Amino acid sequence: MLRARFRMNLPEDIWVAEVSTQFPDATFRLLTGVPKNDRAIELGEIRADDPEAAAAALRDHPDTVAYERLLSDDERAIVQYEAVEQRLYEFLWGSSLPPEFPLIVENGEMEFDLTVTQEQFDAFGEALDESGLQYDLITVVHTGEEAALLTQRQQECLATAQRLGYFDVPRGCTLAELADELGVDKSTASETIRRGTSRVLGQFLLTD
Repeated sequence: MLRARFRMNLPEDIWVAEVSTQFPDATFRLLTGVPKNDRAIELGEIRADDPEAAAAALRDHPDTVAYERLLSDDERAIVQYEAVEQRLYEFLWGSSLPPEFPLIVENGEMEFDLTVTQEQFDAFGEALDESGLQYDLITVVHTGEEAALLTQRQQECLATAQRLGYFDVPRGCTLAELADELGVDKSTASETIRRGTSRVLGQFLLTD
């Protein structure tokens, strides 16, 4: 099996591309979504310096036909809404691969994960190439059938660290900021990163 992460430039006329480019420092997380006739019913989280303003832009967008705020504080808003635009993950449905939530959108770019066979991975790549959409393959990890390479928590921690730029030079976030994003203390974040990184390196590097 393969575990792959992609980053895709969304078409500019999709509502989440429009709203996210209005708020380039915000993170939009599609937690779940289902099609309903010509609409998509979605549950989303917005993390931003001013989440209320970003949520209001979503609410007021012409493609949003129903909206309910479930939670809001100084750091995030959780909203449920219906949108007439389904292209956000339409290509995943068309490929017969179920979307893996959350889908993450920042400044017009969407990141998403797939767990697939090699055959499905190749077919999905061909479909992406034919679509004309701009995308990057960020990571791909081979996992054994008998056990996952990383625990779910390690996957979440490493993926979040990569998304926030923790591994960049210079770093895009501090360990404290990463720990805050994950909702854990610094020592737990550091240990999880260390163990997860060790497993990934051990999978691909041979040592004497």
